[in-house]
Amino acid sequence: MERESKSTKKKKSPIETKKYDTTILKNSRFLFSILLIIIGISLTLSFVSYFLSGIEDQSNLAEVGDRELEVHNWLGKLGAYLGHVFIYKGFGLASFFFAKLLIHSGVYAFFGIASRRIKKVVFWDLTTMILLGSFLGFFWKQNPLLGGTVGYEINLYLTDYLGTAGTILLICFITIVFLLFRYKLSPTKIRDFISAIPAKFSSLSARTKLDDATFDQITTPVKEAPKEAIVDPVPVAEEKEEDYSLVMPPKHEDVVADKEEVKSTTFAIDHKSIKPTIGHSSELNLHPKKEEVLAEEEAVKGSSEDFVIEAIKEEGTVEENLAAKLVQDFGEFDPTLELSNYQFPSIDLLKDYGTGSITINQEELEENKNNIVETLRNYKIDIAQIKATVGPTVTLYEIVPEAGVRISKIKNLEDDIALSLAALGIRIIAPIPGRGTIGIEVPNTSPSIVSMRSVIASPKFQSAEMELPVALGKTISNETFVVDLAKMPHLLMAGATGQGKSVGLNALLASLLYKKHPAEVKFVLVDPKKVELTLFNKIERHYLAKLPDSEEAIITDNTKVINTLNSLCIEMDNRYSLLKDAMVRNIKEYNEKFKQRRLNPENGHRFLPYIVLVIDEFADLIMTAGKDVETPIARLAQLARAIGIHLIVATQRPSVNVITGIIKANFPARIAFRVTSKIDSRTILDQQGADQLIGRGDLLYTQGNDLVRVQCAFVDTPEVDKITEFIGGQKAYPDAYLLPEYVGEEGGGTDFDMDISERDALFREAATVIVNAQQGSASLLQRKLKLGYNRAGRIIDQLEAAGIVGPFEGSKARSVLIPDTIALDRFFEEEQKDLFN
Repeated sequence: MERESKSTKKKKSPIETKKYDTTILKNSRFLFSILLIIIGISLTLSFVSYFLSGIEDQSNLAEVGDRELEVHNWLGKLGAYLGHVFIYKGFGLASFFFAKLLIHSGVYAFFGIASRRIKKVVFWDLTTMILLGSFLGFFWKQNPLLGGTVGYEINLYLTDYLGTAGTILLICFITIVFLLFRYKLSPTKIRDFISAIPAKFSSLSARTKLDDATFDQITTPVKEAPKEAIVDPVPVAEEKEEDYSLVMPPKHEDVVADKEEVKSTTFAIDHKSIKPTIGHSSELNLHPKKEEVLAEEEAVKGSSEDFVIEAIKEEGTVEENLAAKLVQDFGEFDPTLELSNYQFPSIDLLKDYGTGSITINQEELEENKNNIVETLRNYKIDIAQIKATVGPTVTLYEIVPEAGVRISKIKNLEDDIALSLAALGIRIIAPIPGRGTIGIEVPNTSPSIVSMRSVIASPKFQSAEMELPVALGKTISNETFVVDLAKMPHLLMAGATGQGKSVGLNALLASLLYKKHPAEVKFVLVDPKKVELTLFNKIERHYLAKLPDSEEAIITDNTKVINTLNSLCIEMDNRYSLLKDAMVRNIKEYNEKFKQRRLNPENGHRFLPYIVLVIDEFADLIMTAGKDVETPIARLAQLARAIGIHLIVATQRPSVNVITGIIKANFPARIAFRVTSKIDSRTILDQQGADQLIGRGDLLYTQGNDLVRVQCAFVDTPEVDKITEFIGGQKAYPDAYLLPEYVGEEGGGTDFDMDISERDALFREAATVIVNAQQGSASLLQRKLKLGYNRAGRIIDQLEAAGIVGPFEGSKARSVLIPDTIALDRFFEEEQKDLFN
């Protein structure tokens, strides 16, 4: 009996089994709903964090397995990866609907809502995600985080087959269909809503009439009413003791005047921030006489005039509010919008010369260390410590001598150490700044190539927040060396033939091509050798600047070089005038103000790109042109930094007659490749060291302080050809960036006919502007009369032919030969008399 009872206790009835299964099902549904909600919230946090730090984490996604790698996403490496997949490679901003879908479904499952409604949520959220991603990908192509790769590719496909107009119409149609079905709108509901609008306005007008009729029936309260019974509850500004009497209802005209008085008085007083009252006394007479009404109106007019004057004083605030409204309506000005589909060149266009890692030869390091220690010991110099840092081409041995050893004694043993090591290019740094050690740089027996690909792909260059980032190569410690050309602000390069000067120029230009949009930077290339920079002809309409009448953008003729340099001086003066009008100090502040739509283009303001002038062989220009080249270059070097014009000047012969003191004083940043003598090294660097380099891209860089030894990145001619071919094959501007027109002395003769009928229609007005300003400048006419530079230049030539302004004086403004407007009127009267006689 006991066994049977036990067996009956162990066995469960079908009802209990069913209840047990139901409990498991409920628990599973509960856990599943919680899981959906947690995943949805996690995705939301990951997406939000990706918009804040996704750019920083993007370059580290390829090394997710590295545990020492740090990411900034709130959900760690998994969050960074999910954000990258959904936002960047997926649907952009619309990916939040996927997270919303999970949370929504989890909430529905938690409360046991029917699965039919969950399916409807899933369907509409996925549809919204696709449509919103396509919409953002079309209208905000310049920001890949808004539309994502899917939105961008969908719109690219539609644009190829339907064009821009067809794509817009298709998006509008699909949006209307979506709204109709999503929110269950019908044509009947829409027509009813539109037809109800006039009825609302009619009811509003009827209510206004009713208020007017009620106002006509107002009567005056009894004499000596307490303050609590006054109609206006706000305290009265002034109080007088007067007798209050019952007043009969006024005529209709008086009531109208009274209403106008109350409204206008309240308006004026509100803007004066005074407590509102009815009238200027505490009298409860709501129906004053006509004389009182006139007095009230005069007082109101006076207060209104005061208010208008105060509004005029705040004109700057009004302009700022207008700019803020424009930014709110249209967004900030985007200079890249004209070439919004421009794609930067891929890193795959550059050749890979290996992994970029350094092979350490332990035997070589040990042998060099022993030779250095033995050589110093022969001269009774003991060493306390020695350490080696291996670079791409040079190894730095840092030694700490024993106490009492003079540094100059080690410095004088440079040749002896070179003899013991049997190496070329030994350089001693005594002491190394900031370390307290003495450095001995020894070339490696098997140097490694620093490829341009490894430098461009480095995180230091990719994440560089600089105006004009330039990747030169790698230092002795194998770190990528990146500098800002905008802060240099001008660069002087020198080196003997075949030491890597032209490769260095190509590396500088390639760095800017990989980092800056064509709307942000322009190049003026001067190539007297005619063969070094010809590859950049393919990107003329993207990146190059030239004179208006030039056929080729790359300048090879010395005469055109002089005209181009003077044209840049004119561009510099014009830009400084724009900065003065905008009340800013440099090009960065000016462009930021222009992007915020706080500068009016109708006043001559425009977005200013950086201009980089590159001169490959400066010594040849100095030999052929002399002062005609040196003067404008010195002027640009002195003044052009703030307005975004930067110079890169390269030469083979850094002798004193080529690099003069004026030029050296304004070129604080210098690069020295290997030169042949210590004198040349002192000319370029103000100290020796460049004569001890090993060549093949080995350089010393200084920006007015310490020297940094860098192995220049190697970029071959076929690589530059591929880059320029890729850029040149894309949509470009109609023409190259045109510099201001400049006419030299040999081409700027004033052999004009004195026929008055051939003068410009604005000739007399231009003459008045010039005489008032006492400055004969074409840029002045551009700003005052809103003219193009060519027309302003022709008017200046006509003024010169008429004898109003003097001849051309280089980069200076022309002298004005007429002192004032009275003499100018007399000049025109005499000219008319001579014409009729």
